[in-house]
Amino acid sequence: MKYYEVKCTLQPFSEEAADLLSAALSEIGFEAFSMMEDGLTAYIQQGEWDEDRMKQLVQDFFLTDTDIRYSCTEAPDEDWNQVWEEEGFQPVVIGEDVVVHDVKHTDVPSVRYDILITPRMAFGTGSHQTTRLILHAMVYLDFEGKHVIDAGTGTGILAIMAVKRGAAYVLAYDIDDWSVENTRDNLLLNHIYNNVVQVQAGDSSVIEGREQVDFLIANINRNILLADMPRFAAAVKPGGKMILSGFYLADAQSLVEAAAQYGFSLLGTESEDDWAMLLFEADALGRCDV
Repeated sequence: MKYYEVKCTLQPFSEEAADLLSAALSEIGFEAFSMMEDGLTAYIQQGEWDEDRMKQLVQDFFLTDTDIRYSCTEAPDEDWNQVWEEEGFQPVVIGEDVVVHDVKHTDVPSVRYDILITPRMAFGTGSHQTTRLILHAMVYLDFEGKHVIDAGTGTGILAIMAVKRGAAYVLAYDIDDWSVENTRDNLLLNHIYNNVVQVQAGDSSVIEGREQVDFLIANINRNILLADMPRFAAAVKPGGKMILSGFYLADAQSLVEAAAQYGFSLLGTESEDDWAMLLFEADALGRCDV
């Protein structure tokens, strides 16, 4: 598989700007990222590269006072993610209850929920604000015996957390084959098997026609969340919960309004930096027109 390597320099540079840029790039097909002193390097399959979309992203970047310049070259024919996989990542601690780590580090604090993963890409380590927001919320929600959908599962972190919180069944799906394979590997690392978590490749169409669930969790970008809202609504039981993240705080209201059209009431909003998470409850009587 051939990739392009796109080096993006940010002026002025900040970690916040780099995080925002990586999230925006992921929405147009980029799969992996590594930090530089003055920006980040991003990788995208050559078939997904679109120069016009890249130019538009730079022009419409969320931080208007940040100048972005980029160069695109063909990535070497090697495993450009190999160093990441070999070196691993520093443990990510969320509050006092959750830690996400790999097998390569021993400096892991003892907490209630220990999640072990081998990520295929940096975005899936739990370090991103949106993942941390959801994990923190899951500590305080009742998953005991519940059925869950993890939409856009990534590395499977949220599915693993649901099981550790007592979920009886999780359907985890993702459109990327690498994610499906990585999630299955990470489930085994945590001694979770396919009778508890079913991992499936595909988009939100995989949840159509299934028995409704108690929780639906989706950490995806705003546009996909809005497009998938009808399917999400149909998949959640009356009185069930929906957790959405993967978008900026400025976009939260559009998602609240969209969810309300399908009978969801907003229970709470949490944010970190410019990122947001929304917790909804489905109307107890459900909706016959969904």
